[in-house]
Amino acid sequence: MSTILAFAGSNSSSSINYKLVQYTASLVEDKEVQLINLANYPFPLYSVDEEKNNGFINSLVEFNSEIKSAAGLIISVNEHNSNPSAYFKNLLDWLSRVDKTFLTETEIFLMATSPGKRGGMSALEIITNLLPRFGATVAATFSLPSFQENFDEVKGIVDADLAKQHQEALNQFLAKLS
Repeated sequence: MSTILAFAGSNSSSSINYKLVQYTASLVEDKEVQLINLANYPFPLYSVDEEKNNGFINSLVEFNSEIKSAAGLIISVNEHNSNPSAYFKNLLDWLSRVDKTFLTETEIFLMATSPGKRGGMSALEIITNLLPRFGATVAATFSLPSFQENFDEVKGIVDADLAKQHQEALNQFLAKLS
């Protein structure tokens, strides 16, 4: 059975996007899901000099390999100043240096959340448009606005309409993997 990789594009130890990914992964049945906490991956800041002098660190090569062997990806991107976080952009920069088309034939369920009413929509839109450049197919997207109001760590998404939208997007992604 192929594994779905699930992670947030955040290196925060208290990432709300990681909480959304954990919840989403818990809803997946009949498929193995591997949760990855990127807070445990200290990727250096990308530069041509860093790559030339030190090459690719083992954790990056291993992560790239896990992505390539995954059946699909569940990713939730965080937003800083209406953009994806520098950490996530840095990760994409490194992965694309290992292999420009590292996401070829990869189905992705792309999500975002934030404390604000837009739910990370700007970052979600940017990453939705960026990932196909690396070969990905974004099978479904979901934005959870006002995280603290709409999410409970025990119950998950508490707003019925948002919970339904989330489940429908997840089902759409999972159908692409079958």
